[in-house]
Amino acid sequence: MEKYESKQYQIRRPAAQIYAVLSDFRNFTPIVQGRVEEWQADETSCSFRFKGMSVRLQIIDKEPENYIKISGDDRSPLEFTFWVQMKQVEAYDTRIRLVLHTKLNMVMRMMIGSKLQSGLDQMAGQMAAAFNGELPGNH
Repeated sequence: MEKYESKQYQIRRPAAQIYAVLSDFRNFTPIVQGRVEEWQADETSCSFRFKGMSVRLQIIDKEPENYIKISGDDRSPLEFTFWVQMKQVEAYDTRIRLVLHTKLNMVMRMMIGSKLQSGLDQMAGQMAAAFNGELPGNH
C-alpha cells in the first residue's frame, strides 16, 4: 500500500465540532450538490456518480475528536482507506491532516502519485478554509 499525507492545516475550532460535521455524510449534502450526480447519504455511508463513475464510501472506523477512517465498498476500482486525522492543540486550535493509503501498481503510481499528493493538500486546505470561514483565495 502506498501512503500519501497532506500538509497539516490549522482549524480555529474545537476538534469536537470538526468531528461532528465530518463524521456524518449527510452534512456533505449542501457541499456536493451540483458537483456530483445521484447523491445519497446516511450517517456512515454515501453513494454518488462522478464523471460517469459510481462511487460508494463508508466510514469504517472513527474515534471522536481524533480520526475518521473511510473506505470504498467491494465494487470500488481502487482499494483504499482515507483518514481525516485531527489533534486539538488548544481550545480553538485543531490541526488536521488527510492520509490516503491505496494500492497502486508502479505505472499508476508514476501516473497519478503526485496528483494524489497535491489533491490531498488542496482538499485539506479547502477543508481548513471552509471551517475557518475563509473565502477562496483569502488565505
